[in-house]
Amino acid sequence: MSESIASDPVGLNRQSLERAAKTAIAATIAVLVSRLLRLPEAYWAAVTTMVVMQSTLGASLSVSVLRLIGTAIGALSGAILSIYFGLNVYAFGAAVFFLGILTAVSHLDRGAFRFAGITLAIVMLVVRDKSPWLVASHRFAEISIGIVVGLLLVLLWPERAAATDSSSPAEE
Repeated sequence: MSESIASDPVGLNRQSLERAAKTAIAATIAVLVSRLLRLPEAYWAAVTTMVVMQSTLGASLSVSVLRLIGTAIGALSGAILSIYFGLNVYAFGAAVFFLGILTAVSHLDRGAFRFAGITLAIVMLVVRDKSPWLVASHRFAEISIGIVVGLLLVLLWPERAAATDSSSPAEE
């Protein structure tokens, strides 16, 4: 094996095994916490945890609060719009545009806009027989659990200094 291949950070190595184990543990914890709280769609906590786990420690710390803010904005917007417009795709499209403007004017980053839009879509576009406020509160709780569990695992089990991540905070 050539030295360039041996030093290549891509591929199966200790860091990739550790990252896989850490992500699996975090996603499982997020699902278990969500189930313990009897949240109906615990998989959103796992999905969110996996998104957070793919960030470096610095990126995770800097964007987690913004992700929580975006999630809250998306859940609130989704609940209000669902009451007045139901599953209206045009109202949804207008809301996504408005969320983009709102997060930009509020000096929030793309991560906040992304999580606001994702949460809005989950709340507003999925047919349910429950109150939009209940659906929005469940999504906020599930996604927040995912963010918090992912962030805690990244803090408690940081990647080794030698491991590098090709993503940058700007991509988060």
